[in-house]
Amino acid sequence: MRVNKKDVASILIFVALIIAFVLLINGITSKNTNRELQIVRDAVKNAALSCYAVEGTYPDDLKYLREHYHLSYNEERYEVFYEPLASNLMPYIKVAERGGKADQ
Repeated sequence: MRVNKKDVASILIFVALIIAFVLLINGITSKNTNRELQIVRDAVKNAALSCYAVEGTYPDDLKYLREHYHLSYNEERYEVFYEPLASNLMPYIKVAERGGKADQ
């Protein structure tokens, strides 16, 4: 059985297209994950700012934001690190995907 040069070229082009497709999908998924982390971080930040605007102090923990300012996010997927610095200073907020990426 002889292998034709056209067949080899076709196979190489097909493999290259598959690799390009996989890399493209991976890039899109990565951008979506980063955007989702930013959305969760913004939601926590906005709830904290709302609390500060209404009450004059930032809340001590996320539980307060959930109960009084209806903060919600997928707790099974995201871990939110909320560290209050002082009652009049914006708390440190960091969001990480459980078992994955972290928001900066």
